[in-house]
Amino acid sequence: MIKNIFLSTYSHLIKINLFLFFLILGCSSSDSASSNTPMVITPSNLVINTEIVGANAVNINGDGSGVVNFNLSAINATSYSVLVDGQTINSTTGIFSYTFTGSGTTTYTILASAYNGGQFVSGSKTITVFVGSNLLWSDEFNTDGAPNTSSWSYDIGAGGWGNNEEQYYTNRPENVIVQGGLLKIKTIKESYLGSAYTSARILTKGKFSFKYGKVDIYAKLPSGGGTWPALWMLGDNISTAGWPACGEIDIMEHIGNQLGKIHGTLHHPGHSGGNGDTSTVDITNVTTQFHLYTIDWRASYIKFYVDNVLFYTFSNSSSLPFNQNFFLIFNNAMGGNFGNVGGGIDPNFTASTFEVDYVRVYN
Repeated sequence: MIKNIFLSTYSHLIKINLFLFFLILGCSSSDSASSNTPMVITPSNLVINTEIVGANAVNINGDGSGVVNFNLSAINATSYSVLVDGQTINSTTGIFSYTFTGSGTTTYTILASAYNGGQFVSGSKTITVFVGSNLLWSDEFNTDGAPNTSSWSYDIGAGGWGNNEEQYYTNRPENVIVQGGLLKIKTIKESYLGSAYTSARILTKGKFSFKYGKVDIYAKLPSGGGTWPALWMLGDNISTAGWPACGEIDIMEHIGNQLGKIHGTLHHPGHSGGNGDTSTVDITNVTTQFHLYTIDWRASYIKFYVDNVLFYTFSNSSSLPFNQNFFLIFNNAMGGNFGNVGGGIDPNFTASTFEVDYVRVYN
């Protein structure tokens, strides 16, 4: 009897020990499996080092080239992302160079993140960079004849492509010619291919475009009720994005029936057509004297000037289409949605000339 009790107790202890053994083994296996999964460690100690090329005790903001060398580091980081001057730069090393193009001395905020998988650490730094004004492109209109074909092409047709204009744009020398150091866009009252007026619209699309910089255009505007001269720009991606998603920058617009009122306007989604972001300034003698029409276009703003006097500042940002290459357009329309404002086309109008002395684009 005692023997049977002993055997029963012994058997029960063996079962308990076996249960504990397999329980421990299971836990060990689970721990072992977990240890095979790599742990993602959040990066730390992000350091943003910048070297402004040419900076010294005299030129503390650089030599004017706008080149800045970046060297980012962080513990446990495998890649970096930097928002600089409205552009996102991704780097696996954190070492790269960036060239700022906005002329003058400008302070920029650099936003940076260091990543390890889905984990990251972020930081920021401000730097002040000097960029000298270098001429990127120009046309002085010093060679008589047709506009330089390496720089300019033509939009040809009627209606103004949605603006209900009255002219037919041509490439005839009667309507557009370089003569005596001036580009001359001539608007003529004549019957031509179903339109009552002819004029010209020239553009640099596919030949010259740029992102950010200063544009100077020295011009004398055409006269007459219904005239609608414009010096303006469109985004390079208009063929794919369409308008107004491509963005439009109207450096100068003038309506003949509102003599002397100069418009500077931005068109973009939600703010296009009659709802564009705009301002005006009144200038005397715009149809009898040359005036300087200027924009200073940067990642953070677009400023409009006449004769070096600021009249409008627009706040640019990375969410807007004004952070890509744009091309130039010069034209004079007759009537249309905007040109008819203030009285329509003067029935006594016969001809008028829009003259441009030069256009210069700086970085």
